Amino acid sequence: MTGVKWAMRAIVTGQVGVEKAPYLEAVRKIALQNGIDLHVCHVGDMMYAEAPDVPPGRILNLPITRLNSLRRAVFKEILRFAERHEHVIVNTHATFRWRHGLFAAFDIDQIKAFNADIYITLLDNVENVHHRLLRDHEISHSLKDIMVWREEELLATEILANITRGYGHFYMIGRGANGSTARTVYRLMLRPDMKKVYLSFPMSHVMDLPQTLAEIEAFKRELNEHFTCFDPGDVDEYMLQTRALAALQDGVKTIEVTTSEGTISLNCADVAHCAGDIAGQIYARDFKMIDQSDLIISYVPQMPSGKPGISSGVERELQHAFEGGKEVYVVWACSATPSPFITQTATRVFANTQQAVEFFRSRGYIKP
Repeated sequence: MTGVKWAMRAIVTGQVGVEKAPYLEAVRKIALQNGIDLHVCHVGDMMYAEAPDVPPGRILNLPITRLNSLRRAVFKEILRFAERHEHVIVNTHATFRWRHGLFAAFDIDQIKAFNADIYITLLDNVENVHHRLLRDHEISHSLKDIMVWREEELLATEILANITRGYGHFYMIGRGANGSTARTVYRLMLRPDMKKVYLSFPMSHVMDLPQTLAEIEAFKRELNEHFTCFDPGDVDEYMLQTRALAALQDGVKTIEVTTSEGTISLNCADVAHCAGDIAGQIYARDFKMIDQSDLIISYVPQMPSGKPGISSGVERELQHAFEGGKEVYVVWACSATPSPFITQTATRVFANTQQAVEFFRSRGYIKP
């Protein structure tokens, strides 16, 4: 799509270790490929440029007064820059935890002056963030700290979005494997005509079924071609928790985990300490992703036993979407008859993904 006729501004936040800069540069590249001039302002890099006397990675050691002054000076420059360019992303943080305690990483008057159209918090798995922090930063932390920082960043950004723009302008997005969801941010900003869809499918109890996993991946791939999709699998720590708890029961103290940055060893007790946070954040995050969508599309595969592969999580997602007034669609890819708990909450039930796509095309939900 080229020739976008409106200006779009976004503020993108995320905790230290999410590695937003290369991700947002990928968003900019997608825009460029579509003939759109999108600019990204990296607040952290600009602050270091403004303070050449500060060594890399040490800016938070500055007195809070100088830190605030630097940030304001940089944001003034961003405001001037935004006056000359239509489409701008500001890459920043909403909060920091450092020796100064927990503090805001923005000034409300400048945020209002920038007047972002959307606010996005970028998320990543705790093990990925942990690996990057060990590799790139001298930040003492635990896995529990990472999960707390993530919640703080989410909440602060959502409150900021609601205060400045009202409900419906905040989005949370999982970074995905190797930043694979950059297209989602591009579409949120520059393809607002595309429907926003929450993808619902069984996860934990199909992990050992390669054929079923392939079916689910094909379902997700097809829908990602036509919609702005939010995938709960882009941030998923449940299997990490399951592995750690099982290892502890067997008397094993550490496990080897594959992250986006390579392999790392994690202490099982440290992971177990986050079990409540992992469960609670999955529950809250998936429901919020449904809330930020226009509709939910669920894929129910047939298990090797012949029974439908519908989990309690999928059922709760469908019910939450229905009660929230969303359009609810189900691809029932199995021979068993769907239960009333499916048919009574579904707007429509399809036998396969292609049937669903044809329906959405006939309704004008799929844009060229």
